[in-house]
Amino acid sequence: MIDGSLPRLEFWCDLQCPDCRTALDDVRALRAQYGDALSVELRHFPLEKHKHAYAAAEAAEEAFDQGLGWPFVEALLARVEELDARGQQVLLEVAREVGADVEEVDTALIDGRHMLTVDADQAEGKAIGVTGTPTYVIGGERLDGGKSQQGLRERIVAVIEAARAS
Repeated sequence: MIDGSLPRLEFWCDLQCPDCRTALDDVRALRAQYGDALSVELRHFPLEKHKHAYAAAEAAEEAFDQGLGWPFVEALLARVEELDARGQQVLLEVAREVGADVEEVDTALIDGRHMLTVDADQAEGKAIGVTGTPTYVIGGERLDGGKSQQGLRERIVAVIEAARAS
């Protein structure tokens, strides 16, 4: 690590995934522990079984462009069942709740301006062996949270602390 910086944490996520909602608690705890020193990057891996996950990823990218990405992601993951039941309308409601430009989010879903970003994330995820969500990548290590979240935060902390010590 250059000048004591921490390794970046990639959070591979499907925004319609109940396990990703649970994983968000670990992400919040890690942010609380390390603050701005830990860069957390959302990476999209919408699963085919979740019919609104791809659109959710596109809407999240538009929210990130508007500076409201993480508030949007957190609010949306809190409503995964509602997204499953009601679809795209929930994306617009969440955008409104977090203060995003709803018309711009809607337009982004129509014009597909974020498709390349979502497709690139998905392709990279497949290339590095991501098969489900949530998955974390930190310090070159892939940690699969799709089967169990048990012990993952501790493993991430161990990778961060080892990097900090070197």
